[in-house]
Amino acid sequence: RSLGLLLCLWALRLPAGPGAAARGLDIASYRERVRAMFYHAYEHYLESAFPYDELRPLTCDGQDTWGSFSLTLIDALDTLLILGNVSEFQRVVNVLQEGVDFDIDVNASVFETNIRVVGGLLSAHLLSRKAGVEVEAGWPCSGPLLRMAEEAARKLLPAFQTPTGMPYGTVNLLHGVNPGETSITCTAGIGTFIVEFATLSHLTGDPVFEDVARRALKALWKNRSDIGLVGNHIDVITAKWVAQDAGIGAGVDSYFEYLVKGAILLQDKELMSMFLEYNKAIKNYTKFDDWYLWVQMYKGTVSMPVFQSLEAYWPGLQSLIGDVDNAMRTFLNYYTVWKQFGGLPEFYNIPQGYTVDKREGYPLRPELIESAMYLYRATRDPTLLELGRDAVESIEKISKVDCGFATIKDLRDHRLDNRMESFFLAETIKYLYLLFDPDNFIHNDGSDFDVVITPYGECVLNAGGYIFNTEAHPIDPAALHCCRKRKEEQWEVEDLMREFYSLKKTKKFTFKRQSEHGEGESAKDSEDAEKAGEKRNSKKSLHSLLSCPSQSFNSKLAVLGQVFLDNT
Repeated sequence: RSLGLLLCLWALRLPAGPGAAARGLDIASYRERVRAMFYHAYEHYLESAFPYDELRPLTCDGQDTWGSFSLTLIDALDTLLILGNVSEFQRVVNVLQEGVDFDIDVNASVFETNIRVVGGLLSAHLLSRKAGVEVEAGWPCSGPLLRMAEEAARKLLPAFQTPTGMPYGTVNLLHGVNPGETSITCTAGIGTFIVEFATLSHLTGDPVFEDVARRALKALWKNRSDIGLVGNHIDVITAKWVAQDAGIGAGVDSYFEYLVKGAILLQDKELMSMFLEYNKAIKNYTKFDDWYLWVQMYKGTVSMPVFQSLEAYWPGLQSLIGDVDNAMRTFLNYYTVWKQFGGLPEFYNIPQGYTVDKREGYPLRPELIESAMYLYRATRDPTLLELGRDAVESIEKISKVDCGFATIKDLRDHRLDNRMESFFLAETIKYLYLLFDPDNFIHNDGSDFDVVITPYGECVLNAGGYIFNTEAHPIDPAALHCCRKRKEEQWEVEDLMREFYSLKKTKKFTFKRQSEHGEGESAKDSEDAEKAGEKRNSKKSLHSLLSCPSQSFNSKLAVLGQVFLDNT
């Protein structure tokens, strides 16, 4: 129940505080500047780089980087809707259906393909109705983008066929794992699948995706050290740690992120308990003065007194478990580094207070802005808006070129590199825009929602509480409860609703259990499926059911999933 409460509280919109106005920050103006930044990058990608994966902004051309998927287009798709551009969203959906092919002889990163391609397609699928796309009967349990996401994910499954269940890092999309492929994979490359793969399993009804993701997570947990830490790289055949540096940054980061987000998405106590145990060890061995260092995973001795820019997601993750005070203190440490350089260098030597040799660049990463967005939702502290302001000013001043925004090769002299990563449009711009747009539908508090009819019954969607994957693709947790109708789940909802609404004091709700002799639909179920459509309920009639209620909280209803109601 605490996990459900956590999710519901995250979705709440707090009343706006006076701090931003007092400091003279024009939120609307910065929001429009972020919008303009997006279109400057996006339009030049379309003009100069499509159908390649990424834009090369210094030479105004394109390159394939992660597999030849028109990756920037997939990564930017849900950002288009968050900015309100439904017509371009609809156009791109058609372009992707016609132009993207996963039956290609390409060696692809299992990790990157999952978070960018599978995650981007799943998010766009779940948002497509909101974007005005004409969805097919049975949505969200079917649809072309869902089929594309499933096809891409199936191309990754051969990587998980190892003795440990931990996947290889690279797979050939046509032939599977290449003979002689290295068996060394980073921790994040093993533990960053549960959000996308569990969503796929729930929407398609095929458990294989969630099963392999869970097996990989548990293999990492099983192989943690005696002091509770995991290293950076492991052999997926022998389960021997090859790189034994333990920390929260590169090579490990999104493993911890997905334990928390997977726990919230799936209401899974086991995943949350794993993270909380890791969190204790991280505080005991790696935390010093609100910085997090790298230590030897078996001894806990410091191996690198370095802050990595990828670690800046951590304050946002802390906010999701309610540890806001510690999150703010760490965020402020990281913000001082931003102020020093106008961006976060990839590596920063904490004792020396300066960059690390050959790690002085800033590829327009989103992590500090991501944490600012989460923490601003929790605190309304205007300092967080000031980070957003500084990010807009720095990126525009240093990185903007005629054909887009270029990676900053060296923050000391502002030299640029000829690359614009797809995550700039998927994450950096998105989190900046959401920081400056408190009324965006992503921040919905449950006062607005849709009720759709699926072949499996009624389903509440678009009520908020979105879970961002590690590429900032939002997943509606309610959708996971739309596409299956198991007896035990229906009975559990019945019991929970009886408790929650004290039915003896209200009108009787009718629950129809499936026959013990089969899983088939009743005649009425079939009739409802044939009439599959959608309906809108008034805010007044269901708002108390769907926002965070004052009654005792209920974890099953926290994700606003399948609910069985009478005409009320």
